[in-house]
Amino acid sequence: MKKFKNLFLIFSIDIKESLRSKWFLSYSLVFGGIVALFFISGVTESKIQGFSGLSRLLLIFIEICIVILPIFILISTVRTIAADRDSNVLEYLLSFPVALKDYFFGRFLGRLVSVTLPIFGALILALIWGVAKGVEVPWGIFFYYIGLIFALNVNFLGFSFFISSLVKTQEVALGVAFFLWLALLAFIDILLIGFLTQKFANAELIFSIALSNPLQVFRLGAISLFDPELAVIGPSAYFILDNFGKAFFSIYAIVYPIVLGLIFAVLGYIAFKKRDLV
Repeated sequence: MKKFKNLFLIFSIDIKESLRSKWFLSYSLVFGGIVALFFISGVTESKIQGFSGLSRLLLIFIEICIVILPIFILISTVRTIAADRDSNVLEYLLSFPVALKDYFFGRFLGRLVSVTLPIFGALILALIWGVAKGVEVPWGIFFYYIGLIFALNVNFLGFSFFISSLVKTQEVALGVAFFLWLALLAFIDILLIGFLTQKFANAELIFSIALSNPLQVFRLGAISLFDPELAVIGPSAYFILDNFGKAFFSIYAIVYPIVLGLIFAVLGYIAFKKRDLV
């Protein structure tokens, strides 16, 4: 346990810092407020295209998370290392017997908890409300969706720490993060993918590129919860189901973003320890 003492120390410091910050309060209010608004507006009591109760709520919540969650994570975490460097916090922490690995991954784990808690809290609030109202709880969908959210958080935290390790200023970090978000978001548009298919490359190549996009993988994984045949995305469904299968794609939608995020986190650590730290 002594080996992880400093890692846990940095992790605890980051958690306490996040809980006191304005971004964490705003982040919690956004997702908690969204769920509360759903309840007030009667979303759980409506039925659209066969979805009702918590299934209906989760379906709408998914669409919101695709857009809001990545940019919230990027903006709130991409400046972590750059801000510590600018404020001399990094120099102060490293004056103690704290290894670079403990600092970097302690920060990473602390931010992972910080960005995950508000969303899980909102989902648990939705679950409690649903049970209290006596609506049917789609347990399989609920827990799988939690897995998807966790995978997306790990993925974009990896991107954030990678960017923060490379850039010198917080302003540049924010600019790069915003550009990354726009680039990934653009490839979600099925119409754009269809246009590329007609003009530039064969369908298999385009679909493969699309499935390397973690946001697209999250979206399709979420859609598969409610539409196992993926009929809503048209011809793309044949490529996915023929090459992956339903069960394997469900696993891929969680494992791939996590692995990609961890790879970028490790690359960020390698870049971090090779640069001038202060």
